[in-house]
Amino acid sequence: MKTFLEKPYGYQILLAIVGLVFFLPYLGSVHLFDWDEINFAESSREMLITKNFFQVQINFEPFMEKPPFFFWLQSISMFVFGVTEFAARFPNAIFGVLTMLTLFKIGRNLHSEKFGLIWALIYFGSFLPNLYYKSGIIDPVFNYFIFTSIYYLIRLINSDKWKEQNKFAALSGLFVGLAIITKGPVGLLLLMLSFGVYWVFNRFKRVASVKSFLIFIVTIFAVSFLWFGYELVQNGPWFIVEFIKYQIDLFTTPVAGHSQPFYYHFVVVLIGCFPLSIIAIPRFLNMKEQDTFDPMAIEFEKWMKILFWVVMILFSISTTKIVHYSSMSYLPLSYLAATYLFNISEKKLEVKKWMLVTIVFFGFVFSSLLTLLPIILDRKDDWLIPSLKDPFAAAQLSVDIPISGWEFLIGIFYFISIVFGIYLLSRLQVVKSVLVLSISTAFCLLVFTRVMVPKIESFTQGPMISFYENLKRQDVYVTPVNMKSYAQYFYSDMQPLKESAVLKNYKKQLLKKYQATSFNDLTQKDKTIFNSEIIHYLMFDPVDKPTYFVVRFNQKDRMDSNPKCEFLYQKGGFAFYKRKE
Repeated sequence: MKTFLEKPYGYQILLAIVGLVFFLPYLGSVHLFDWDEINFAESSREMLITKNFFQVQINFEPFMEKPPFFFWLQSISMFVFGVTEFAARFPNAIFGVLTMLTLFKIGRNLHSEKFGLIWALIYFGSFLPNLYYKSGIIDPVFNYFIFTSIYYLIRLINSDKWKEQNKFAALSGLFVGLAIITKGPVGLLLLMLSFGVYWVFNRFKRVASVKSFLIFIVTIFAVSFLWFGYELVQNGPWFIVEFIKYQIDLFTTPVAGHSQPFYYHFVVVLIGCFPLSIIAIPRFLNMKEQDTFDPMAIEFEKWMKILFWVVMILFSISTTKIVHYSSMSYLPLSYLAATYLFNISEKKLEVKKWMLVTIVFFGFVFSSLLTLLPIILDRKDDWLIPSLKDPFAAAQLSVDIPISGWEFLIGIFYFISIVFGIYLLSRLQVVKSVLVLSISTAFCLLVFTRVMVPKIESFTQGPMISFYENLKRQDVYVTPVNMKSYAQYFYSDMQPLKESAVLKNYKKQLLKKYQATSFNDLTQKDKTIFNSEIIHYLMFDPVDKPTYFVVRFNQKDRMDSNPKCEFLYQKGGFAFYKRKE
């Protein structure tokens, strides 16, 4: 009698259950985080309000940074579940399960079910890959489309059957087209750069028929036309032109607060992808190990290394460096880690002792942080706040954070699990080791997300968001002063300005002053000035409804000197004001 796992789709069902159990719970247990999570959720909320599903908006103005596909997913989720944190993060949780199933299927096709299981689990059980599927950012969906497109491109290049080539060309084009309408032309750029490097290494040999190439191009155009074609017909080329200009500016000019050294992404991947990042290192150090695989597996590993380096170098060159920009590298890196583990399980390789020691060392560091953080926060008034020189940070930490006293056990449990997992690996019990390492990492992250992240969020942005939530469904003006945020839109449930609103009329007058017809006609410098003039108007000129302001604690004196603003209260690092009648 066959066991459950030996039955058709047994492993797929198991992986789907594991993904759902660890990705879905507590998605709504903490507020969305500024900037990206709230930014994207707000755009999706505005889609539902305006019924304009082809032009992304923020504050009911065109938002040129992103195409609409991810916002379609969030809008559908919000339509089903309501406008909540859970709904904003739900699409990524589903794509987390889908990614695990896809990795298993590709791994099974390349090697065996055991390889596919190892690959899916080691990816699922590493820090950043796991956390991103609990988030409301675009990258997990975008990365899935790019990776799948590259997989079918590899199948296309290595197929000698013309019918298969045409099918793989269409599938590769479909997924890169979806990537384009998810995050923009960078989707095609990553694929073409990876292909270009591969083509150079293969001395410009012919890789596909002309027909397959045309099918690939036509499919990309047809899918991406869902967005830019409709936008071009409805509103002309200005939005697409501005979108491309913004992407170029983002690559060449650092966004405030996101300028980092060249090696930034290498550090992020090494630390953030623990433990798979450590396990993958031997695949970079010993190239001869490729000889143990068949030609298709060798070809796939070559592509994974190319994709990894293309992503890392491209986004290291980019002047704007944000943590998730390099997240596409996690997938090829996880394949290299799975390859090394699979070789060990097949007794084709010995376990590197230095790797085991390194994993235990990093595991100790991470476990220590998980153990010490709740202890430090519990004693922050005595240990932490007196040592801070930044008054804003000290004020943020002044918020009461209830610590139950058992939270430090998360870190202790994690270190014990790491040691046990490494012991199993040293005994060549690879599948059991991967299960222990992955499930324990996922479990600790799940508990930490539920228990500690809301406490951390309560002093980083909690007071500000609570203030906005109290204004929900009230007809008011509310804005932060001298700080960039999207929280006021989403959490106060801001609605489009009525034509009769004084602020609406003032904005029209201000645009005439700049000889512009819309906010997006302004230069970046003029947009900054425009926004400051709006805030000045709300502070000093006649308004037609209650008006509220949020400032950081260290800028409180400026607001106190304004005779037209009334101080309401201060909590944490934020002070709250209201216009006097």
